[in-house]
Amino acid sequence: MNTETIKGENKTSATGFIILGFFNQTQHRFFIYAIVVPAYVISMLGNIGFLILMFSDHHLHKPMYFFLSNLSFLDIWNTTVTVSTLLQSLLKGKTFISFPSCMTQLYLFIIALSTEFWLLTVMAYDRFAAICKPLHYPLLMNKKNCVLLAASSWITSIVDTIAVVDVISHYSFCGSNEINHFFCDPNALLKLSCSDIQNFEILVLSEGVFMAIAPFLLTLLSYVFIIVAILNICSSEGKNKAFSTCSSHLTIVFIFYGTVTVIYMSPSSMLSPEEEKMFALLYTVFIPMLNPLIYSMRNKEVKNALRNLIFRK
Repeated sequence: MNTETIKGENKTSATGFIILGFFNQTQHRFFIYAIVVPAYVISMLGNIGFLILMFSDHHLHKPMYFFLSNLSFLDIWNTTVTVSTLLQSLLKGKTFISFPSCMTQLYLFIIALSTEFWLLTVMAYDRFAAICKPLHYPLLMNKKNCVLLAASSWITSIVDTIAVVDVISHYSFCGSNEINHFFCDPNALLKLSCSDIQNFEILVLSEGVFMAIAPFLLTLLSYVFIIVAILNICSSEGKNKAFSTCSSHLTIVFIFYGTVTVIYMSPSSMLSPEEEKMFALLYTVFIPMLNPLIYSMRNKEVKNALRNLIFRK
């Protein structure tokens, strides 16, 4: 930590932070490590495997799988960004991270988080177009539109995140430089700041509306139309088939929004730091592991593509 004088006040600017991880849970660290490592390996294999499958089989060159490939890449990104410091802290107890590295990790993490909000919304729109506008689906979800929808999700998040991280990077940090988390989580980081964060809280509120609530409402709207369309289908077989195309996406939406809402949109007193870390493990390690499994378990096209790839090899 180094000290600088700003407007007559002594403030401290961090040169780096200590990531505590699960340091206070010494008796559980090996157990957590034994769960996280296999989950991380399965997540990497599942998501990389899905990307290979998607690009190698022309039967999967469809809008839904194009967006799923973006989600798989995003899961690889998110998990790798956060698990690096998690594994170090589990092995060492504590780990040091420089201030630039912390801000980089924070930036990459928020990009992944906000992009996933928008990607899930785009995927809901894809299901809406397939079920509610089947005759117009090839036009609505042509290759150009799919690329534009995916690119807008990424670009919006990348540009929008700059403002959030820029504000945090200019804050001063006093006293302890120990982050009670397993990565540079924004909530844990701000607890160390001695700057006035009132303006930042207003920024976070506006960003939350744009990057989380707006995508959620659009996703919800898509499913309102989807449910109405499914209820108007006469045959039960048709209803089951239509619902089965949405069930995997709905499962991921509920799990993802549920965990993120509990951590970032609930009162700070609701969860202890240890509970926050356990919930954070869900969306940084376990949801990325589950995504390829959930989307492929009941998907005949993915199973057939995997079977063809194995036999071809």
